[in-house]
Amino acid sequence: MLPQNQMNGRREDSTRENIAYIRQMLGELRQVALGEGADMLCYLIEMAYVEAGDVQAGRRPRSLLHRERNKTPNMSM
Repeated sequence: MLPQNQMNGRREDSTRENIAYIRQMLGELRQVALGEGADMLCYLIEMAYVEAGDVQAGRRPRSLLHRERNKTPNMSM
C-alpha cells in the first residue's frame, strides 16, 4: 500500500489533469456555441472556462465545504 502523502499527490495530479481537461472541453464547446450564434450559452460556457482557469491557477478553491454553503446565519448546529 502507498503512503498517504503519495496517494494524496497522485490524487492532486489527477485532479489537475481533470480540471485541465474540463477547461479544454469548455473551450471547444464555446467554439461550437459561437458558431451556432448561441450568445447566452456562449457566455455561460465562457464563464465556466474562466472559473476552471482560476481553479487551475489556484486562485479559487475547487469547492466550498458543504456545511459552509448551507450554514444559516446566526444559527448554531
